[in-house]
Amino acid sequence: MPIISAPHDFNEHDLFVDLRSSLGIPLYLKCEGMNFAGSIKQKAAVGMIEAAERAGRLRPDSILVESSSGNLGVALSLMAASKGYGFLCVTDSRCNLNTRRMMEVFGARVHTITEADPVSGLLGARLAYVRRLLESDERYVWLNQYQNPDNWGAHYRWTAPAIAQQFPDLDVLFVGAGTTGTLMGCARWFKEHRPEVRIVAVDSVGSVSFGQPASPRWIPGLGSGVRPAMLDESYVDEVRMVEEIDTVRMCHRLAARGFLFGGSTGTAVAGAAAWLAEHDPAGRLTAATIGPDLGERYLDTVYQTNWVQDIYGSAALSELERSSAVPALT
Repeated sequence: MPIISAPHDFNEHDLFVDLRSSLGIPLYLKCEGMNFAGSIKQKAAVGMIEAAERAGRLRPDSILVESSSGNLGVALSLMAASKGYGFLCVTDSRCNLNTRRMMEVFGARVHTITEADPVSGLLGARLAYVRRLLESDERYVWLNQYQNPDNWGAHYRWTAPAIAQQFPDLDVLFVGAGTTGTLMGCARWFKEHRPEVRIVAVDSVGSVSFGQPASPRWIPGLGSGVRPAMLDESYVDEVRMVEEIDTVRMCHRLAARGFLFGGSTGTAVAGAAAWLAEHDPAGRLTAATIGPDLGERYLDTVYQTNWVQDIYGSAALSELERSSAVPALT
């Protein structure tokens, strides 16, 4: 077992789940929540903070500020606590209570935006608040996950090579799209080193990232109310859009087999499963996707029946209960 001196020194890079035996889906799921931040965002936080330190942008009195729907906020809270920086996370009403509490336990301040910008939505309102903070106090340092090359660089450096090493015969990789840091880092690496691998981006219905119309979204993580600045579609072969109720269904299907994953993971697996059912019904391709987080932070939302019924209706809840039911032993 490793011995570490800082929480971000630990991250399990090489854990994959074969979903064929549990769900009948010919797909390998890379689990990214096995670290003290609980999500793939620990990689981005490490990459961006360490680059800012090397560039001299961070001083002992610096206060990190970032817009985040949750997971990056937790990762930056952990890093700030470890390194002695202040941290203010600007989030919105979709961020669940458990995530906000985790950030506060690490010593971060959390500001929640409740009113959306009429054009750019909640994300636009969050970014406007961050810019006002920067103008108010020179101690604030914005790493800007939306445009920072060290965001996608972390996945170019760590995530993609780990997948390539595990699956030398990989045919298709499904990657969820939020800020598109993970997507761009992995897509760039594979286009440069393994161009035969097909890259399929998975996004949430209601997200505008790939030119689709905006509509309400309730599950944080994937999707965006504005086009991501890092997104370069020339690296993406195809886009698969996923309805949020299908995200919820997939999360419950996984949980019914003992795998508790977060909403972003449910979206990625649901998108991959639909694509594979269309394009590879015989299950001959070697396919992988990335599970960005675990499910504990979603117990009051995705896994809470009252929340599901309030958001998606009683019919969706009944269907959900049937689809995730475990057959009785005979």
